[in-house]
Amino acid sequence: MNPGTIERLGATIGGIIVAVVAFYALYKDWKSIGVENQVFKLMLALLGLGGILALLAALNVVGFAPKGS
Repeated sequence: MNPGTIERLGATIGGIIVAVVAFYALYKDWKSIGVENQVFKLMLALLGLGGILALLAALNVVGFAPKGS
């Protein structure tokens, strides 16, 4: 295995774990009220989105430039 494959595999596994944990925590905290909790929900949503973006980048869905560009 070359280093690029290992890096993509790590990013794929990490993206899945981060997204699942962030969205589960957001689901469990959804009914809470208060300004601090709203900010916490926003941070969890952004963390989940970042996990999905890391997963998509590892799978060459986003951020892929064809050779010769």
